[in-house]
Amino acid sequence: MLTEIKLDELTNIGQDGGKGNLLAVQPYMLPVDYRSADSLIEKLAGYLEAARQAGWITPRTIAVFPEYLGTWLVAVGEGEAVYRAATVDGAMRPIVLRHLPAFLRAFWESHEPDRTTASVFRMAAERMARDYTRVFSNLSQRFGITVVAGSILLPNPQVVEGVVVAGHGPLFNVTAVFGLDGKAYPALTFKAFPIEDEQPFVTAAFPVRPERLPVFDTPAGRLGVLICADSWYPETYACLVKQGVDLVAVPSFASGDGHWEIPWAGYNGAPAPADVDASDVGRLSESQAWHKYALAGRLGLSGARAGTNVFLHGRLWNLGSDSGLTLSVDGAGVYDVRASTGAILNLWL
Repeated sequence: MLTEIKLDELTNIGQDGGKGNLLAVQPYMLPVDYRSADSLIEKLAGYLEAARQAGWITPRTIAVFPEYLGTWLVAVGEGEAVYRAATVDGAMRPIVLRHLPAFLRAFWESHEPDRTTASVFRMAAERMARDYTRVFSNLSQRFGITVVAGSILLPNPQVVEGVVVAGHGPLFNVTAVFGLDGKAYPALTFKAFPIEDEQPFVTAAFPVRPERLPVFDTPAGRLGVLICADSWYPETYACLVKQGVDLVAVPSFASGDGHWEIPWAGYNGAPAPADVDASDVGRLSESQAWHKYALAGRLGLSGARAGTNVFLHGRLWNLGSDSGLTLSVDGAGVYDVRASTGAILNLWL
C-alpha cells in the first residue's frame, strides 16, 4: 500500500516524442520516512505513482532524486526517540548509545575533523549501503525506469554485481544510478567539491577524473551526474563533455529556511572559477546565483542537450529547508518550480 504523500506541484514541459524524459522528483521528507527501508520505498513510490498517473513514466524515463536522500537511512530501525528528536544531534545521541561498542570501534578508525559524525555513519555503513540498494533497486524495477538515487554518505564505496557496497577508508558523498533491471550501474558518481559544512566529515573526490564522474548509457541517452556543488565548477562539465554526455542530473541539498532569497555569499568550500563575476557576491540572491553559475548557466559546457536539478526538501530535524526548488533546462530555456511540499517537474526530451 502506497504511503500518503505531500505533493502540491506537478509541472510538465513539452510532449512525449518517444525520446524519454527527465523526471525531477522532490519528495517532502520527514524523519519518520526512515523508520524502515520499506517505509522509504513506499514514500518514494507514491511520488512515482503520481508521475505514472500523469502519463510521465516510460521505459526511457530517468527519475532524479535529491542529494542526501539515502544518507538518512542511518536512522532505519533506531526507534521513535530518533524520529521525534528536534535536532540532528538529538537524533544521533540515541543511535550512538544503542550501538556504543560499534561506535567506539568506528571512532578509533575515524580520522576526520568531525570524528563523531564520521563514526556514526561509518558504523552503519554496511547496512545503509544494503538498504540504499534495496530501496532504489525496488523503485527502478517496479516502475521500469532509470533512477538517479539521490546520494548517500559511505566509506570508500563501490558497486559489486549491481549492488552498492560500503568499504573501508574515507567517507564520500556518492550517487548510484539504477537501471530498469534493478541493478546499479558499475560506477558511482563521487562528489568532488564538498562545501564547508561537509568538509569536516566528507572527503573530496578531487582532482576530477572520469572514473569519479562517469557517464551512464541509459535508454534516454548518455547521462552524467553532478552532485550539488559540483555543478558550479567548469572542471566537472569538461570531464563530462570528454565522455560525450547527452543529459545531466544534479541531485542537491540547500539547507536553511528562507535560503533562496538571501544574498549570495559566493563560492563555498573551494575558490571561485575564473569566469565568476566577483561583484555578484551579495548582489545576487541564492536563487539567482544557482541560475547563473550552476546547471542552468553551465549546461552548455557539458555538451548535453538537457539537464535537471532537484533539491532535498522537508522537515528533517533542524536542518531547515526552503520552499523547494526544482529546475530543468534544455535548448529552449530554463524551467523551475517552487513548492511548499513535494514537487515533480517533468521534461520531455
